[in-house]
Amino acid sequence: MTRLTVAQAVVRFLARQWSERDGVERRFFGGCSGIFGHGNVAGLGQALATSTEDLPYHLSRNEQAMVHTAAAYARASNRLATLACTTSIGPGATNMITGAAGATINRLPVLLLPGDIFSTRVAGPVLQELEDQRSYDISVNDCFKPVSRYWDRINRPEQLPSALLAAMRVLTDPAETGAVTLALPQDVQAEAHDWPEELFARRVWHVPRPLPERAAVFRAAQLVKSAVRPLIVAGGGTIYSEATEQLRIFAETYGIPVAETQAGKGALPYGHPLAMGAIGATGTTAANALAREADLIIGVGTRYSDFTTASRSIFAPDARFLNLNITAFDAAKLSGLQLVGDAREGLADLVEAFAGWRGTPADYRARAAELTREWDAAVDRAYALEGSPLPQSAVIGAVNAAAAEDGVVVCAAGSMPGDLHKLWRPSGPGNYHVEYGYSCMGYEIAGGLGVKLAAPEREVFVLVGDGSYLMMAQELITAISEGIKLVVVLVDNSGFASIGRLSESVGAQRLGTSYRHRDGGPLPVDLAANAASLGASVLRPESVADLRKALEEARSGTGTTVIYVRTDPMADDAPSSEAWWDVPVAEVGGTTGAAREAYEENKRSQLLHLTPPD
Repeated sequence: MTRLTVAQAVVRFLARQWSERDGVERRFFGGCSGIFGHGNVAGLGQALATSTEDLPYHLSRNEQAMVHTAAAYARASNRLATLACTTSIGPGATNMITGAAGATINRLPVLLLPGDIFSTRVAGPVLQELEDQRSYDISVNDCFKPVSRYWDRINRPEQLPSALLAAMRVLTDPAETGAVTLALPQDVQAEAHDWPEELFARRVWHVPRPLPERAAVFRAAQLVKSAVRPLIVAGGGTIYSEATEQLRIFAETYGIPVAETQAGKGALPYGHPLAMGAIGATGTTAANALAREADLIIGVGTRYSDFTTASRSIFAPDARFLNLNITAFDAAKLSGLQLVGDAREGLADLVEAFAGWRGTPADYRARAAELTREWDAAVDRAYALEGSPLPQSAVIGAVNAAAAEDGVVVCAAGSMPGDLHKLWRPSGPGNYHVEYGYSCMGYEIAGGLGVKLAAPEREVFVLVGDGSYLMMAQELITAISEGIKLVVVLVDNSGFASIGRLSESVGAQRLGTSYRHRDGGPLPVDLAANAASLGASVLRPESVADLRKALEEARSGTGTTVIYVRTDPMADDAPSSEAWWDVPVAEVGGTTGAAREAYEENKRSQLLHLTPPD
């Protein structure tokens, strides 16, 4: 038996957890991020400070940001590793809820260790305790329940082993993973207990690759062989499963074009003859044209978000769906034929099952190639734009060139993710990291930290708008204090460009979307100076040529650099996706008449997709 406090036991346990897939083992926890207060400093703080285990501690500046960093770390690690996050009780804990929701929505493992009220209750109400007259067992940490895949409160040391094992089971299960919350009352954290040595043995969690049911594979083969115009929609599960090579083989063997969701972008590299690029509301005209004509949609690792399906308006009324997904919940969407299993193994099964099928006709492949050439020309024109302020599409083009083969672009919110989805030319999986499941403002710099921690050999380029920057700029300090190199391209358009355009289109007249004095004049705000005050090196290019030079300089440097550029909030210089997104327009009042008519017209194209696949 080993006598340790609960917090010390947590640290020792976490440091000895490993994941394994395909014979490769790695530490599951790359470290622990935290901010200390009275609710965790004497427990987890003391345990981390005195631990000799291999569990590095990272000081964050914002609790929400540390969860974004952990989620980005998990995504860059294909969900085979993550970070733990610890906070005090009260506001420190509830600040993590937004990040927890983002992790769960995006199916990414993160472990949250918020401090909690005294389990003995003798000191209550303690500082930052939310009292609830219905029960003394309620605290703010109960708010984590709906955004966590597993939640527990450790009121006694004896409860810890089962809770830790349950947490690891969920974190390492690709079908169940997301945020896991273990609430730790502050008195329990400091309580000593005699623990069995087996709890701290090196434990390897084998991440499964479940095979689809053989009968379902047979049905899938019959469905695909009857298709003339099939289209693959590759989602994030394709990349997390490391199935991109199997996807290439499958697509090439049968001549099936591949469109990509935000999380799946890079599943096929730019330039591959079957890579149609982004699909949906922020997609390419090439992918969307094929989606409208396809008689079969083969979804691989996608959860079919409203952006992917253009609010269920992009696919033909008679299209059938074949969905390969690790989770039955996602595989069942759009009345699809369900292949529940690992993406890589499922694709390998499909290649074998389709043996003898000649694949798609030559004219279909030729049409796909012609559509791709037309879109490429549109992107070339967008990348070549000049002007002052700089066109956003030209900024993306310059960053794309600077990222080259080994770079990673990180983004999350505003108009930038939509433009990136359309315009970015990925070199392969891992080159594109845009959080668009939750599209959480403030994710960008914190997410860039997570990517760089998980993949220190890669150059990380963070694209962040002024709105997101102002929500979570302080993580620049974390990058600098940790010696982490980021290239941050700060795009200032004095407000919220995408919501401004959307606001105007629905009759809200851009209310609340501009950073201006109430009288309409510009604000005396210098975000570049702000970044410099936080310790970053700052460059201020005025032209596209200057931006390219600045990116080259930042890439060759050793520290974090912020490249500040101005863009026009009224400009919409990216080519249209020619797709729709369902945002309701006021039925009466104001100047929404024409907008409401257009909305009702588009609603008529919206489908439930209830047709059975066979």
